[in-house]
Amino acid sequence: MLPTRSLEGIRVLDLSRLLPGPFASMILRDLGATVDKVEDPKGGDYLRTMPPHAPDGVNAVFHVLNRGKRSVVCDLKSDAGRETFLRLVEDYDVLIESFRPGVMDKLGVGYEVLRERNPGLVYCAITGYGQDGPDAHRAGHDLNYLARAGVLSFSGPPDGPPQVPGVQVADIGGGALYAVIGILAALHERDRSNDGRFVDISMCEGAASFALFGFACRSMGLARGQDMLMGGIAPYRTYTTKDGGAVALASLEPKFWIGFCTAVGRTPGLQALAPGAHQPALMAELEALFAARTTEEWRAFAAEHDCCIEVVPDAADVTQDPQHVARGLFEEREGVTHLRTPVAAMAEGLAPTQGQHTDAILEEAGLDADARAALRETGAIR
Repeated sequence: MLPTRSLEGIRVLDLSRLLPGPFASMILRDLGATVDKVEDPKGGDYLRTMPPHAPDGVNAVFHVLNRGKRSVVCDLKSDAGRETFLRLVEDYDVLIESFRPGVMDKLGVGYEVLRERNPGLVYCAITGYGQDGPDAHRAGHDLNYLARAGVLSFSGPPDGPPQVPGVQVADIGGGALYAVIGILAALHERDRSNDGRFVDISMCEGAASFALFGFACRSMGLARGQDMLMGGIAPYRTYTTKDGGAVALASLEPKFWIGFCTAVGRTPGLQALAPGAHQPALMAELEALFAARTTEEWRAFAAEHDCCIEVVPDAADVTQDPQHVARGLFEEREGVTHLRTPVAAMAEGLAPTQGQHTDAILEEAGLDADARAALRETGAIR
């Protein structure tokens, strides 16, 4: 049962680009908030034009991240555009930005300035390393933040370089999700105090929090590759099938490991659930065992035996998974696959075109047609 649109009435200004900030505001929009995307006149969010492209020529991921949002084009580098933005921000509850620390201050629209205009504003800044510290201005992307956070040191075989994750852990987990948590907490506090908050989100720090199990294992003297949840034990690994597919085995608890071993006709041996020198031989045994059956044979095995084993499907197959279909996890819109987040139903619509709602948004801020026409002549809006 999905929650209702519990954030209806909350208004969000999103100045962020690419993935972390737009993902955060996507969640807020799905929860019912009005999200207005502020873009510069030169190109706006450059994710729009990056591949892969949807049938309409816009980036497919951009459509997913910005579904149901509105777009206003405003040039914060011009005096008229800056004043327009300052007038606009007075009517909003939340602002999200992902510039390097100090950029908003240089533009004349930093937190202290905005707080004067709107004391209740919740201002969320998503950066790589936070607002202060020796590397606050250091450039980076998801993989860099995962490296500095130590997350990469827990991935991949011990005799090779860490593997590039298949998902953007720092961007989405360390940045977007913690941003939403911080924003919701700040809104709750505002209900009690009437004061806004500055929410400082470091993607590197957020990513590090996901590695708590690994750090605990290191503190106990376990080396890379020995951690039980990172491939250090045979019952918790991936294996290749006879026809080149993959299976994920996660029989961590004794009852599941015993159930798996009984089903395949081998002696359980609970020592398999602990790291140690015996693990390589056991892993080799299981590699041969899984390679003896096809992917479909293991799929049938997983359906019959409740022992924490799943076939690893292709992405195309995931959208047709009966469990996901029953729960409405995916939806096709104009050739683009949208995913529902666990907390809400998907907001309606696709992403806005750049500046599609400039007039509507500025009219709501009290700027009539003549005022907007004058601003357009200066290039401050579009």
